[in-house]
Amino acid sequence: MYMLKIGVIGVGYLGRIHLKCIQAVNDFEIVGFYDISDEGAAKVESEFYIKRYNNYLELIEDSDVVSIITPTASHYEYARAAITRSRHVFIEKPLVNNTKEAEELLKLSEEAEVKVQVGHVERFNPGFLSIKNLINKPMFMEGHRLSNFNNRGLDIPVVYDLMIHDIDIVLSVVNSPIKRIYASGVPIISESPDIANARIEFDNGAVANLTASRISIKKMRKIRFFQQNAYITVDFLNKKSELITLKTNDEEDRQKKFHTISFPGLEDKKINIYQPDIIENNAIQTELKYLYNSIINDTDPVVSINDGYNALSVAQAIMKKIKL
Repeated sequence: MYMLKIGVIGVGYLGRIHLKCIQAVNDFEIVGFYDISDEGAAKVESEFYIKRYNNYLELIEDSDVVSIITPTASHYEYARAAITRSRHVFIEKPLVNNTKEAEELLKLSEEAEVKVQVGHVERFNPGFLSIKNLINKPMFMEGHRLSNFNNRGLDIPVVYDLMIHDIDIVLSVVNSPIKRIYASGVPIISESPDIANARIEFDNGAVANLTASRISIKKMRKIRFFQQNAYITVDFLNKKSELITLKTNDEEDRQKKFHTISFPGLEDKKINIYQPDIIENNAIQTELKYLYNSIINDTDPVVSINDGYNALSVAQAIMKKIKL
């Protein structure tokens, strides 16, 4: 097995989680980390026994892959430095600050022929993985991503912080250009929207209604998909999924896993409720393994820089509507 040398830029709260996950993935060898905080760096050195670099360019030079887990404002600087030195990159969501920066990174990554994977981790959530192959041309989607307040992520609007996860999920299952967007949002405790709602209409008639809040009393991360003869729910928080559909003969191979409901007076109409088996995983470790495979096998990352760009483009369009 060929191990890839990986350097981590940014070891704050999320960065330390990534360090633990990288250590658990045998495909990578951590060469070191870079962080601007002396206090945070000292904690990581004592906890992980990993070399600290005082210059991020030196870390990039010593790495095959660079993992960028810093505030969004610095993503572009670090990613550009890594890509122009022909290093593969993992970069937390959102990809960068704006689409102009994203377009430049996209162009540079194509010229350098490197892999760039964006950290839209919900693509690897076991609840979503368990049922994504049954999501087929959904025409209406409703998502709620509600979080308790914490002081992380307040440097960006809730659209970029939370809603962008659901934007990426929706874009991954709807194969159609966007026709129009309606949105509203308000700041409550920060200088940018802390609660937001967006309605995204696609050319094929599909509609996504997404709500995000980071000051909710109750936590919720759920999307419902409505498609022909079926209704699918994915609970990202509790890592569950469910399919509700009309009973048909072509479902006999899964029949034992269905709970069937009949309606009085409508015996010919039966509803099947299917709860697929969930294969537990660590979503961050899984996305890292997929990144490794894409580099070794020269295939596109599951969440490519194009996917990160598309999600950012929609988030940016939503923010423009909110500001109007």
